[in-house]
Amino acid sequence: MLKFILSLILFTSIITVPQTKDPDEILDRVKDRFKKVKDYEVDVKIKIDVDFLKVPENKAKILFKQPDKIRIKSDGFALLPKKGLNFSPVSLLSTNFTSFYERDEIIDGNNTAVIKVIPLGESPEIVLSTIWVDRKSFVIRRVESTTKLEGTFNINLAYDQKMISDFPLPSSMIFTFDISKVAIPRGFTGDVSNERQLKKKNRMTKGTVNIYYSDYKINKGISDKEFMEKESVEK
Repeated sequence: MLKFILSLILFTSIITVPQTKDPDEILDRVKDRFKKVKDYEVDVKIKIDVDFLKVPENKAKILFKQPDKIRIKSDGFALLPKKGLNFSPVSLLSTNFTSFYERDEIIDGNNTAVIKVIPLGESPEIVLSTIWVDRKSFVIRRVESTTKLEGTFNINLAYDQKMISDFPLPSSMIFTFDISKVAIPRGFTGDVSNERQLKKKNRMTKGTVNIYYSDYKINKGISDKEFMEKESVEK
């Protein structure tokens, strides 16, 4: 009986230990998980939702290799800010920054730590980011960032439960951005110089991109030559 009581006390003390509120420790866990992904290739389906634009559903292939090589094999993505398709924890947290823990918050049933990240250095592109980190799996569930030139963008990520224990790669992403900060290619609306269309664009502030990932090929080895083509994108 004494052994049982001692075991119960030990178990209770373990499960009641408070979770860390150290933002650097939490973000390091996120980066360490993602670094296990040496490279990947994935098919994506992209739906762009902007009221006054005629954008067909698109398909693309994304290739990634650590630490920051990425290639997007597709046409017709002039509308999409590059932070949408080439998002990764490494790119978001690659520069010097200061961070602080704000609170815990439940998102879609997942307990997350909400962390503010302020980039340091000369003229950072992103001024401030708020990151929601899953406490259990240490993946990013949500990002809200304010940039100098492209307004504010939001990213919401979902994960396949069978895959998340091995690799922290999303199954889908909802990317919301400031449409007034994006140059609209002529082919998307026909005649974007039309005054009525331009006024409508200026009134609208948000565009949404839904990205669905499928058929991941992870850590199979990708040659550096794959990233020397014109579709390659710098992070």
